[in-house]
Amino acid sequence: MINLSRRLMLAGTMSVCLAGLAVTTAAADNVTLRMSTPASETDQRSVALAEVFAPAVADFAAYEPHYNASLIAQGSELEAIASGDLEMSIASAQELATFFPEFSIFATGYVHQDAAHQVAVFNDPLMDPFKQKVEDELGVKLLAVMYLGRRHVNLRQSKDELTVMTPEDLAGVNLRMPGTDAWQFLGKALGANPTPMAFTEIYTALSTGSVDGQDNPLPTVVDAKFYEVTNQVALTSHLVDLNYVAFSKSVWDELTPEQQATVQKAAEDAAESGRQAQLKKEEDLVSFLREQGLDIYEPDLEAFRTHVQEQYVGSEFAASWPEGVLEKINALGN
Repeated sequence: MINLSRRLMLAGTMSVCLAGLAVTTAAADNVTLRMSTPASETDQRSVALAEVFAPAVADFAAYEPHYNASLIAQGSELEAIASGDLEMSIASAQELATFFPEFSIFATGYVHQDAAHQVAVFNDPLMDPFKQKVEDELGVKLLAVMYLGRRHVNLRQSKDELTVMTPEDLAGVNLRMPGTDAWQFLGKALGANPTPMAFTEIYTALSTGSVDGQDNPLPTVVDAKFYEVTNQVALTSHLVDLNYVAFSKSVWDELTPEQQATVQKAAEDAAESGRQAQLKKEEDLVSFLREQGLDIYEPDLEAFRTHVQEQYVGSEFAASWPEGVLEKINALGN
């Protein structure tokens, strides 16, 4: 009876193994790539992946997007990839910094100068140790960098009342910034008096004068109608925000070299498509805001960059940055 049970158990185990082998073999020809993001279907990152990435890999992979955090809770995507419950996501430097504090450098004021600089940094050898650590310790491969946009200072005062050209011009300005310590530090580094406030309260605070201004990308200024209660935008570009196309390393390793090359190029092409769409949108919104009567101008960016980076050096926020990396990043700029 014992021997029979063992034989039955062995037979069952063999059946499971063979079934698993069959699934693996089928998967090599038709991989399902579930992508989870908190972004909407119309977000430029979502559109770029659906319209550029998905068709490029269709010969061997079925791209299956899930929007509005409908599959995986926002902030849990990287853990889901690590555990094998997800194949793709769009990950921020802030998210990665919760696992690897050194990634905070890529979410810091004036580290990235513009969209082209983001790409140069991502493709430079200085990124190799960052990428390798994410692969080795989290099982996530970073394929490409996606441009989210630039955050600027948006103020109630007219340009005649206050022209912002250097950080000194923001002295005494109550600038709404997100409430975390890192955001508040950036507000102080810009020269302003940062004021923590919920996003939903900004419009009323601007209209009543409870705050002098707020910082956000131009699409947010338009979407939230902040242009109705402000008079100018100083194009400080103090944070050039980004996301990474994150891909399961275990799935990557199952692909052939040709398929890997196709996936890599598809991710890069999708990132470039989204980048150009976002840049065009920002350009169009400058024209729109000027039509609404706002003054839009560029301050002394070098003065801001120098001042802000001086505030970070030696602070607790820079403690995890590898030595010499900031200098290498700056050297890749204009």
